[in-house]
Amino acid sequence: MRKPFRIGQIVPSSNTTMETEIPAMLRARGLISSESFTFHSSRMRMKHVTPSELAAMDEQSDRCAAELADGRMDVLGYACLVAIMAMGAGYHRVSQARLQARTREAGADIPVITSAGALIDSLHLIGARRIALVAPYMKPLTKTVIDYIEAEGIAVVDHVALEISDNLEVGRHDPSRLPDIARRLDVSTADAVVLSACVQMPSLSAVSTAEAQLRKPVVTAAIATTFQMLKALDLSTNVPGAGALLSGAYA
Repeated sequence: MRKPFRIGQIVPSSNTTMETEIPAMLRARGLISSESFTFHSSRMRMKHVTPSELAAMDEQSDRCAAELADGRMDVLGYACLVAIMAMGAGYHRVSQARLQARTREAGADIPVITSAGALIDSLHLIGARRIALVAPYMKPLTKTVIDYIEAEGIAVVDHVALEISDNLEVGRHDPSRLPDIARRLDVSTADAVVLSACVQMPSLSAVSTAEAQLRKPVVTAAIATTFQMLKALDLSTNVPGAGALLSGAYA
């Protein structure tokens, strides 16, 4: 067995989910492989999901990338989808390139995955041209997310905005409610469903149920981030119990 892969995460200070769901998925690989992982975070201050707090938070991501580079991570994940999408169309590419440059300046050269870019890339990979989604954000920020996704060539045919502005409350949202919420969506013309367009809203435990009920591929921002991390590490993208994207079918 090789040394554990070091997973670095750039995390909003009020995020309590990214450091539970991504480790849960990667540790589940222990059921089917001999790989192991360790998890390391650097945090950016943010309490409320508002445009001003998101912009201020994003300015701190350079420091976080440099700190994690000091620990020689194998991959970095930026754990806030809406912070990236609120910065304007295509910003995930700018962020990834800038943060990877910060790791080089710190003496490493570490691939960077943003949850925003991971979701876009993963939806393209599975051929999802039309999606329905659930987001915890207030309606204006939800529209920002929809506009960002549609600028990447993916139509959002229906959505639910839960309108939770306090990021701690987003993390406390009961994932068992998500399948019922998703059933409110019109998925008749959707190629896939994004059950949580937010890495802070817990969703992993609901994915299999939602997939069975909706009969569509169901992805989340956290699942997409895990998928793209595994790709960056040149590892199999098969994780038990994490839905179609991580079934190994899209290697």
